[in-house]
Amino acid sequence: MSEHEEVKGQKDPFQEAIRISMELNNTYHSPEEVRAIMSRLLGIEIDDSFRLFPPFYTDYGKNISLGKDIFINSGCHFQDQGGIEIGDGCFIGHNVVLATIDHDLRPSMKRKNHYAPIKLGKHVWIGSNATVLSGVTIGDWAVVAAGAVVSKDVPAYTVVGGVPAKVIKQIDPDS
Repeated sequence: MSEHEEVKGQKDPFQEAIRISMELNNTYHSPEEVRAIMSRLLGIEIDDSFRLFPPFYTDYGKNISLGKDIFINSGCHFQDQGGIEIGDGCFIGHNVVLATIDHDLRPSMKRKNHYAPIKLGKHVWIGSNATVLSGVTIGDWAVVAAGAVVSKDVPAYTVVGGVPAKVIKQIDPDS
């Protein structure tokens, strides 16, 4: 371990995330191997129902919690220092960004980081190239349209889209 990989006598968790992500992203792995690598990256046991198509990027990894029957498509970026919670049955499309860090705009604060969690309820579907910003909660069975930028909470059974994301329609929970 180099001096740049130590923080107060311990491994630098950001360098560890980069190292494990490089292992995941730079060669073929069976679904079982992907789950094992993700278990190391996230520091939790990954359920057998979890599916991921690499590449996958995260800056930390240890602040991501996953339910069951989750699918994450290729090219996703999870900036998880503020915490990311993904409920059962979620589908996450290509190149989705979940960004839990924001920066202060006041010059006196010198772009200080502010962290807030992202929470996805059960059966949330996030379309390709969407971005979900810090502090956002997305309710059960909600859909985020491709390319949307979500800066506010999304109620359950709602479809949102656009930049910034706005309600497009409600989903009938009984259909």
